[in-house]
Amino acid sequence: MHDTVIRFVIGGLVVSAFAAGGDVFRPKSFAGLFSAAPSIALATLGLTVIHEGKAYASTEARSMMLGAAAFFAYACAASFLLMRYRKRALQVTVALMPVWFVASFGLWLLLERGWL
Repeated sequence: MHDTVIRFVIGGLVVSAFAAGGDVFRPKSFAGLFSAAPSIALATLGLTVIHEGKAYASTEARSMMLGAAAFFAYACAASFLLMRYRKRALQVTVALMPVWFVASFGLWLLLERGWL
């Protein structure tokens, strides 16, 4: 329970900081883009270092970076289809979920085989 409260507090503070920074920069979508995920990731990594140690936290951080790379591939594909073909957002995002899965699984497989 104590860890959850710490995550909420740290996450809330960092989300607020990113939202305030997003108001300064253009486009305004940066505020939403950078608000939630980094703050939760930092809070989680901080608590992991305290409870599990640096080695375990580094494994989690590496996994977060691979997940972000897989999401980037998904977001690029979705952006391309939305801008190029003017399809509906719900259709594109749902149809491209396998891209995210394949990218995630592929990166994990490369990591397991020692190629990353």
